[in-house]
Amino acid sequence: MAKILFSKLKEALISVLPVTAIVLIISFTPLVDLSVTETVAFAVSAVFLILGIGLFNLGADLAMTPMGEHVGTGLTKSKKVSVLLIVCFIMGVLITVAEPDLSVLAGQVSAVINSTVLIATVGAGVGIFLVLAIIKIIFHKDLSTLLMFFYMLLFALCAILMEEHADFLALAFDSGGVTTGPITVPFIMALGVGISSTIGGRNANENSFGLIALCSIGPMLAVMVLAFSSGGSPVYELADYSVEATLGSFGHVTLRVVLDVAKALGLVVVFFLILQFTVLKLPKRNLLKIGIGIGYTFFGLVIFLIAVEVGFMPIGFKLGKQIAEFNQPVLVVFGLVLGMVVVLAEPAVHVLNKQVEQITGGGVKKIEMVIALSAAVGISIALSLIRIIFKFSLLYYLIPGYIISLGLSFFVPKIYTAIAFDSGGVASGPLTSSFILPLAIGACYALGGSSTANILTDAFGVVAMVAMTPLITIQALGFKAVMSRKVRNKAMLKRIISADDEQIIYFK
Repeated sequence: MAKILFSKLKEALISVLPVTAIVLIISFTPLVDLSVTETVAFAVSAVFLILGIGLFNLGADLAMTPMGEHVGTGLTKSKKVSVLLIVCFIMGVLITVAEPDLSVLAGQVSAVINSTVLIATVGAGVGIFLVLAIIKIIFHKDLSTLLMFFYMLLFALCAILMEEHADFLALAFDSGGVTTGPITVPFIMALGVGISSTIGGRNANENSFGLIALCSIGPMLAVMVLAFSSGGSPVYELADYSVEATLGSFGHVTLRVVLDVAKALGLVVVFFLILQFTVLKLPKRNLLKIGIGIGYTFFGLVIFLIAVEVGFMPIGFKLGKQIAEFNQPVLVVFGLVLGMVVVLAEPAVHVLNKQVEQITGGGVKKIEMVIALSAAVGISIALSLIRIIFKFSLLYYLIPGYIISLGLSFFVPKIYTAIAFDSGGVASGPLTSSFILPLAIGACYALGGSSTANILTDAFGVVAMVAMTPLITIQALGFKAVMSRKVRNKAMLKRIISADDEQIIYFK
């Protein structure tokens, strides 16, 4: 176990080191002016971030992924579809309501929408669409067709929402991105693997993906529906992003994070135990291993979230504010570079990359996923900062982006489409909402003359952009694979046709 943990910590170090190095290097330039307290807080937080990611990834391997697979396999073998769907709905709601990533976003917009109402609405959206995702697997429905239908519905609601509730658009799209966080992703992806492997079929690997993709749509639709019931224009209140404030309330932050993570894992564990005694009946050895994994997951997530909130959130805001004040083109370049490395530190990204490589048998390599995600997130953050500078609607990006994404789905292998849409939800994890979003808010605050008037429409939406761009880059990998295969086949056919006729033997 110690050897495995050391390997996970080494992997986490490689992931977090680039982000930390960029921030520390830039702190010694005229671009930003970080105090000694801020620099030390960030550096210490980075160390704990490495520890948190390492522990979490080990816990996900030991507990979250096996739990999801056992639930999916056990319920499917019972051949009670109604029970499977009801359980999946409840699990979808419970996991989402307790997702720390969602709590971070809800806390930053609590003055706009009541946090409890927002979290409950998003939870219901995930629960409903998780059921639809399970139905897709059971009845072997095409993912591209479902995505096309629901995104058309989504943009139809956007058109209606633009008339009176345009301020809620960016928040609605961000809600879809933050839903699939470090607890949701391992469990739901493994659930899909368990159900798909039990049902079988020649497209079992392909069907195991796509759950995250559909679960990301539910919250967006749900928040848009919630926006229709709101009255008037929302008023955004800027949170206190200073390091002094977070350090001063360190005890409160720690207690809140511990309770949030305990609630999140507690709900999952209790429900899993109910299924264990009624349906699954796993041997004690398996339960012991899962129990140890839950412990690693708990401590890893607590350490990770505290480090992000205390050290990364305030520094993100200050970086965005001061670089925007210094030079706008530099801000865009900084966002591009930062985005390319920050995705590596998202805990759930490692889970996705590992599962993709295993299920595809190495067909989609981990390094290819890393490059595609890094490029996508870097581009998305740079584009988001350009939008903040020039102040135009998020839809100018999202509509063409999703048209390209859905268009590519008709030309690439379906497994690439499923992986791409899953990756979009996974890339927009807690580090995005706790570091990149404050950076965008800081930039918007500075460029708006220290006004909060445009923050909700201009700064928010960066999470949605991070969730969208991987859809294009990863499907581009699939398109490249298709074209390479055609070129190879064409070259092979040409060699056969141009072969010397004397090599052909005729029999009489």
